[in-house]
Amino acid sequence: MRRVWTLPVLLLVVGGAAAAAPAAGGNPFEAAVTLGVFVLLAGAMSPLAFPRSIGAVEAQRRSAVDGRPVVFWRPGCAFCMRLRMRLGHRARRMYWVDIRQDGEGAALVRAANGGDETVPTVLVAGRAYTNPAPAWVRELVAPGRTTGR
Repeated sequence: MRRVWTLPVLLLVVGGAAAAAPAAGGNPFEAAVTLGVFVLLAGAMSPLAFPRSIGAVEAQRRSAVDGRPVVFWRPGCAFCMRLRMRLGHRARRMYWVDIRQDGEGAALVRAANGGDETVPTVLVAGRAYTNPAPAWVRELVAPGRTTGR
């Protein structure tokens, strides 16, 4: 669990250090902006920016029932963050599996990607798509669409 918070905490520490110099130099505005940028980056790279993760087995079971896509991701992944941000509120219509916390999810991603843990990998109707276009994924979970199939 500590591993997923390493990058966000590191960003906060570096941001605090980077903001200390302008603050000591009498420039509180620059210090506040610098710290604010690092706080936003830390928040974006934290697990809090993503919907709650569930296990791969449970996600696949739920997906089989309602047809919603399953997204395999890991904290700190820029491509996962890109997908998450472009999905907006629609991200909650998908099942998210953190492969750092779920060994079965990591194994499924490796099986789909020739042994590599390339994320995001989106599972739709039993078929894996590696790093799909966010617009395509957004269409899968568009309002009015009943399933991801």
